[in-house]
Amino acid sequence: LEPPRRPRRPRRRWEVLPGKNRFCCDGRVIAARQSGVLPLTLALILLTSGLFFTLDCPFLVQHLSVCIPAVGGALLLFVLLTLLRTSFSDPGILPRATPDEAAQVEKQMDAPGSASGRPPPRTLEVVVHQQVVKLKYCFTCRMFRPPRTSHCSLCDNCVERFDHHCPWVGNCVGKRNYRFFYAFIVYLSLLTAFILGCAAAHLALPSSEFSFTPSSTAVELLVCFFSLWSILGLTGFHTYLLASNRTTNEDIKGSWSGRRGEGVANPYSHQNVVLNCCTTLCGPMPPSLIDRRGFLPQDE
Repeated sequence: LEPPRRPRRPRRRWEVLPGKNRFCCDGRVIAARQSGVLPLTLALILLTSGLFFTLDCPFLVQHLSVCIPAVGGALLLFVLLTLLRTSFSDPGILPRATPDEAAQVEKQMDAPGSASGRPPPRTLEVVVHQQVVKLKYCFTCRMFRPPRTSHCSLCDNCVERFDHHCPWVGNCVGKRNYRFFYAFIVYLSLLTAFILGCAAAHLALPSSEFSFTPSSTAVELLVCFFSLWSILGLTGFHTYLLASNRTTNEDIKGSWSGRRGEGVANPYSHQNVVLNCCTTLCGPMPPSLIDRRGFLPQDE
């Protein structure tokens, strides 16, 4: 008699999801396979903050205020939380078309396939707020991309309201994590400016103690000074995008700026800065469209 077969371990859908993503904690955490320079981002933040708490805080608590470490700690906490939420969350990945759905879409295409077997590039036109928007066909996901959706070549996924793939956070920035990305760069700007001001105060105030700290504090001040300009520039750029309800991808392509001489108005703008910002940052969190934790049928 053959020994009884052990029942197959039920598999979850994240184990077979296409795309270049990594999953942790049984599918609860998602990350891009190419983490970019995320470890460097974390190292720079923690190293600069460590120098601040080690060298500046003891001196400033005695000479200025005991609230300085609390403010710095709160800003650092917000920076780390928003960074991790941006890096390890679903940015708005769209599930790929099933074979039946892809066959139906390709069947509706009028022109025959090319010699390579792939259908020729196709577009669909839809009306968004009384304006015609073209939808492009994605050959990888085998579907027409919804408005503002783009395919990330690094993550190999179509992402809703695709903004850009950020190497500093190691993930795509899209519909579901843009608010956390924007909060991250705002808090990082505040933290960098705060540490810069505290380091300058440490150097400016007379000190008879901590004789070894001024040189280290000067290095810390220089790092924060040169970093702050790029961070503030990035924050200002995304504030402009928020105010006009655009994405980085749309701005680079000049989709609504009239760079191509068409003068097309942005159909997604509410013509109100406050409303544009609130729509992107304060609306309800869109649900994830990929079923990571669901179980696969036994025959798959």
